[in-house]
Amino acid sequence: MNDLIAEYWFEYCKENKMEQPVPNAWMFGDGSVDMANELGQLVAQGKKTATCSAYILYELEKEPLPEEGQYDIVLDGRNKPLAIIQNTGVELKKMKEVTSEFSRLEGEGDLSHEYWYNVHQLFFTELLADIGKNFSDDMLLVCETFKVVSKYTEH
Repeated sequence: MNDLIAEYWFEYCKENKMEQPVPNAWMFGDGSVDMANELGQLVAQGKKTATCSAYILYELEKEPLPEEGQYDIVLDGRNKPLAIIQNTGVELKKMKEVTSEFSRLEGEGDLSHEYWYNVHQLFFTELLADIGKNFSDDMLLVCETFKVVSKYTEH
């Protein structure tokens, strides 16, 4: 973790009279600079208030699932902070059970469920292929909703 991320978090804690360790800091998407910047900007603009990930990755990496109330720091494609978010909800759902309301909250494309499904099917198909698994619309997703509690501004 870089000093800028820790400094941003500690400043946020001081302003909000909190004492918590620095939360996870990560970028949205596939790890590419362009996707991280594009999705990160949607978060910073308040257009993206939800995200989902493949449950199987939590299992394989033995990572704890995100929790309601949890803070995270969203990074851009160059690992610089964009915003601090706080989870407002976490649900496990099959891909085929994701609602059009959740799709809209993801804030991507034309906000339609069809767009969301097609983009996520492609994303998860490629992601799962990398670990020797196949896509299915029965796959379990970790669906998170969140709010932006701080937008990073350079000093």
